[in-house]
Amino acid sequence: MTLTTLITYSLALFIAAAIPGPGMTAIVARALGSGFRPTLFMGLGLILGDLVYLTAVVLGLAIVAQNFTTPFLIIKYLGVIYLCYIAWKLWTAGLLRQDIEASRGGATGGMAFLSGLLVTLGNPKTMLFYVALAPTLLPLKEIGPADYLALVAITFVVLMAVLLPYILLASKARELLKKPTALQVLNRSAAGILAGTAAYIAAR
Repeated sequence: MTLTTLITYSLALFIAAAIPGPGMTAIVARALGSGFRPTLFMGLGLILGDLVYLTAVVLGLAIVAQNFTTPFLIIKYLGVIYLCYIAWKLWTAGLLRQDIEASRGGATGGMAFLSGLLVTLGNPKTMLFYVALAPTLLPLKEIGPADYLALVAITFVVLMAVLLPYILLASKARELLKKPTALQVLNRSAAGILAGTAAYIAAR
């Protein structure tokens, strides 16, 4: 695999990831509702979902994803259900000012990671990139173990470069909100975005 191929793949992935979609809106909503740390775990889950698709394409399993069989449907709707659950929690309970400064445990990070993974696996935009576009950019028959590891590293770096600015900016905006009325608007706005994202994924 040539350097030109890797650069072309990186640019295509960067553009595809930067285009707003269900994953990005979920990231922003989660950062507004929960802050930096849980959202970072969610971002890592999103990246793992991309790597699952990349691995499937490299192994020649793209046809499975293309047919969108029952396991993919189950994953998709698990992601939808979890997003709806987060939206409901934000709408009904929401956050208080003291919640912003409270420390968060590892369980929250674990659930955020899982939600990110499910959202990516059920995201039609991500699936379209790896199933339809990636095979045209990559010489799949020529990819060996070293090439695969290079693709994994590039995918991680590119996606992190796209996600981190969103997470940092949304988390910073959250930290600036101190008034109870502003927090209520924040909670319900984040809930609305998450619910809309869940509806979009379910309808695709």
